[in-house]
Amino acid sequence: MKSKKMSNRKNKERIAIVTALRTPMARAGGKFKEMQADQLGAILFRELMLRSSIDFDEVDEVIIGNVAQPIHAANIARVIALRAGFPESTPALTVHRNCASGMESITTAVSRIYAGEGKVYVCGGVESMSNIPLVYSEKMTSLFGKLARSKSALDKVRTLLGFRPAFLKPIVGLMSGLTDPVSGLLMGNTAEVLAQDFGISREEQDMFALLSHQKAAKAKESGRFAKESMSVVYDTYLGEYLDYDDGIREGQTLEKLAKLRPFFDRKNGTVTAGNSSQITDAAAGVVLMSESEAKKRGLEPLGYLRDYAYAGLEPKRMGLGPVFATHTLFKQTGLSMDDIEIIEINEAFAAQVIACERAFESDTFAQKHLGRKKALGRIDPDILNVNGGAVALGHPVGMTGTRLVLSVLYELRLRGQQRGLATLCIGGGQGAALLLEVE
Repeated sequence: MKSKKMSNRKNKERIAIVTALRTPMARAGGKFKEMQADQLGAILFRELMLRSSIDFDEVDEVIIGNVAQPIHAANIARVIALRAGFPESTPALTVHRNCASGMESITTAVSRIYAGEGKVYVCGGVESMSNIPLVYSEKMTSLFGKLARSKSALDKVRTLLGFRPAFLKPIVGLMSGLTDPVSGLLMGNTAEVLAQDFGISREEQDMFALLSHQKAAKAKESGRFAKESMSVVYDTYLGEYLDYDDGIREGQTLEKLAKLRPFFDRKNGTVTAGNSSQITDAAAGVVLMSESEAKKRGLEPLGYLRDYAYAGLEPKRMGLGPVFATHTLFKQTGLSMDDIEIIEINEAFAAQVIACERAFESDTFAQKHLGRKKALGRIDPDILNVNGGAVALGHPVGMTGTRLVLSVLYELRLRGQQRGLATLCIGGGQGAALLLEVE
């Protein structure tokens, strides 16, 4: 396992994030279940533009991350852009880097800005996990194909006689998408690997999950999330809307968490639905330009992207991606953990974040896997996921990377601090890390 060095951007100017917004995160199968990803995305990006000082026709390109790309909306970014109100002359691109798709949209735009291809970009991510489809089995699709090719009524009857009820057993698209084809492991099983590697107990994972809900509930009560999110009408006939993240459990307890059975390794596992990220629907977006362009326009950005890094690692231990990517980022920037004031690590699984914490502060891990003599540094728990994370809020896979960015920036501004880190693991064995700043 090793990190890859990105091109040097030390002398590049910062990228200004002038506007950022997200929808609430709704539990899959719940309030947003009737909304396809393109519809939810159009609602978000229209509102994002209306809240910005940028006109729709000033945007050079719309770039949106999405993982479970719906078959009815090929190049979903283009569909969203047109439905949101962007002119037909504005190009749009869909990007896909699994859990980091929302970050990939941003860094793709950054590369375009540095290359001089454009000045203003609208980026983000969207996911409707409620609408990830069930898929027919190979035997059933083969039967459909034979039936379509049958020329006579007798041929059709012969084909239908080959039908068996077992053919109707569907393939769950969500489960297939959360399975790494290289290692053959579900993402939850990769968390089980890390729990064993780092000796992480079930009790530690449940305590982490409880704290995530408690921090999120406190942030919700204080109105903290209202600063970064909008309300979404999900039933126009009844006028019903959602203006909060409905996966947060204010009454969560260790006793309730302890009653849940392991989900991925039923016999010996410790990873449960309660200490894993929730399956949710949501969208998030940002408006980007160079720092000099923002100054020329007289804008006060929400914050800045200073640098970023991606890294690869063993798919079986993909959850350690934040450690590898942050290592690369620190090499590029010359910074250390002591320079970071707020950290968001996506809570794909409680075990995965705990494993990252231990790897960050381990000299042995640094020497063996990162080629460093010393550890990257201990993460102060008081600056990590201060408003909870995906265990309480959810992980709409294409949207999460963008959500982490705006959460870091809003929190830095609220606290009057300067520098933050947004990082996550990526299914398939990658990590992403973004260095963010606020004046």
